[in-house]
Amino acid sequence: MYNWKVERPRPAFTNKRKSMFNPEQVIRCKAAVAWESGKPLSIEDVEVAPPKVHEVRIKVVAAGVCHTDWEYLYEAEKGMKFRPFPLVLGHEGAGIVESVGPEVTTFSPGDKVIPLFLPQCGECERCESAKTNHCRKNWANTQVGVLADGTSRISYQGQQVYQFLGVSAFSQYTVVPHTSLAKIRSDAPLDKVFLLGCGVSTGYGAAVNTAKVEKNSTCAVFGLGAVGLAAVMGCQVAGAKRIIGVDINPDKFAKAAVFGATECVNPKDHTMPIQEVLVKMTDGGVDYAVECVGSPSIMTAAFESTKDSCGSCVIAGWTETGVMNVKVEKILMGRTLRGTYFGGWKSVEDVPKLVNDYMKQKLKLDEFITHSLPLDQINVAFDLLRTGKSIRTVISL
Repeated sequence: MYNWKVERPRPAFTNKRKSMFNPEQVIRCKAAVAWESGKPLSIEDVEVAPPKVHEVRIKVVAAGVCHTDWEYLYEAEKGMKFRPFPLVLGHEGAGIVESVGPEVTTFSPGDKVIPLFLPQCGECERCESAKTNHCRKNWANTQVGVLADGTSRISYQGQQVYQFLGVSAFSQYTVVPHTSLAKIRSDAPLDKVFLLGCGVSTGYGAAVNTAKVEKNSTCAVFGLGAVGLAAVMGCQVAGAKRIIGVDINPDKFAKAAVFGATECVNPKDHTMPIQEVLVKMTDGGVDYAVECVGSPSIMTAAFESTKDSCGSCVIAGWTETGVMNVKVEKILMGRTLRGTYFGGWKSVEDVPKLVNDYMKQKLKLDEFITHSLPLDQINVAFDLLRTGKSIRTVISL
């Protein structure tokens, strides 16, 4: 087996673009393993098995630390459903195809790719519908950390290590279903476009796809992390005339202005509920509110900050177990409440388009990245996220 502690020159690909490895070879590499809830990640030497039928093995180049990763590790069973340990977290990343399994015809070694926690098989009823992006190919399995055959491709000393959402971007190599992988242009910088694997796509799409923000409208975005800032950007791109950022961390306000926020509000600066503050500020409520925190109480506040006659609220923040409190009257008066998953994008076909928009300077990505760290400092990245000192930390693998 290769010892990945030793730098070796990468062989040039032949005209047939053969893998630099034997596709049947087990790869030994580094990964950040979560052994149990509430404990820091541990850098381990893991083994990544060859891809099976309809699977692709990729070398992960860059990964982002998302709040969902932190929440699962430190607040499992509070806002998240239980998933088995040990596992390798990380669901926002980008890399290069190393080898492909049997019956894979759409990817070749050397392709630049973004792994996806939301598949797109292109054949099911949901994929064929313009109303949803909720493909369920291999869904039940990947949600509990395994692939189509019920096992993971990552192991440690013979013990199965589960793959978070079927991805596991905090491993130098991983294997994903070919329906959960987007091929992107060869000149895309992987240490930037990895953001389109989760946070930016989710927030941006919440505004432009799900809310369908209109020109000259008034918007409020609750939570100014990566998802929230992407929602602010979406509102700005859609032509909103007033974009109000809401966060309890004023250090994020300057960054929000970069993405298009016209003003920001700190709920802690007011004695009345933030929804009442916004209704007063806007003389009746905002046209669109996007919740990007994942807190049921903030979801309620976002919903109640919209106009009673025609306001629209989109929930982009993630929680799997929370219960939102909504007064029926607030719905009856004309408001709408919607959820969004991955921003409404058809993952396999739309992520490459978002990469193209970034390359054409129609979409900001660089501005989200506040820190860059190697894999062995991933726990530092988690602390930066927890304390609100980072927007996105890129982990170099």
